[in-house]
Amino acid sequence: MALYYRDDAVQVTSESIRAGGHVIALSDVTFVWHARGAKTIAVRGRVFGRGVLVLLLSLPPLVALVCVLSLAYAAQDRGNWKMALIILAACAVGALALTPFLEIPLTWLDRSYERGSHVHELWVQHHNREQLLLRTPDALRFGQIYRAVQRAVEQQGDQR
Repeated sequence: MALYYRDDAVQVTSESIRAGGHVIALSDVTFVWHARGAKTIAVRGRVFGRGVLVLLLSLPPLVALVCVLSLAYAAQDRGNWKMALIILAACAVGALALTPFLEIPLTWLDRSYERGSHVHELWVQHHNREQLLLRTPDALRFGQIYRAVQRAVEQQGDQR
């Protein structure tokens, strides 16, 4: 028996698929497909949070840029070139010093894209019935499970 995928709720082997309290023998599966389900509040919240995070990450640098340029322009306008260059250099050094602190919010943003913006459903046809096996908003996990089911069904088909 080959194990294709396993986590707390789903197990895909060369003999069966266990998900959502159902155990389906692979020999009974005639067709596997996926569909996009209705969005849940959690998915909508993830998309909204992603937008807020992008806004929070992009707004401070834009405000800082406007402030730096206006300070440098005002210093240059008064003929104080040395002060304008000092302001620009200090802001450039400050921006470089703060760059490592962007890793955490950018990681959050990356993970939100990995999880996806839709609810994914895994369907199988067995004994001439269509059955929903899995419904999850986690795109990465769904892709791993769906590919495991595809491999298991392909191997089952090759053995027939």
